[in-house]
Amino acid sequence: MRIDRIKLVTELARRDMTQKKLAELAGISRATVNYIRCGKTCSDEVGKRIAEALGVNLTDIME
Repeated sequence: MRIDRIKLVTELARRDMTQKKLAELAGISRATVNYIRCGKTCSDEVGKRIAEALGVNLTDIME
């Protein structure tokens, strides 16, 4: 699964949330958040965790 990095950065900015805080809320490493922000793919489970931590639907942040 690929999360749209622009949408991810936009959601983080809108919530005034750091990558570190997103990683803590989603239960993943900060490095994983950084990889995704740089355009790398992630597993479905990680995508779901990120969407839940941001309070959005998964389809809203997918490419």
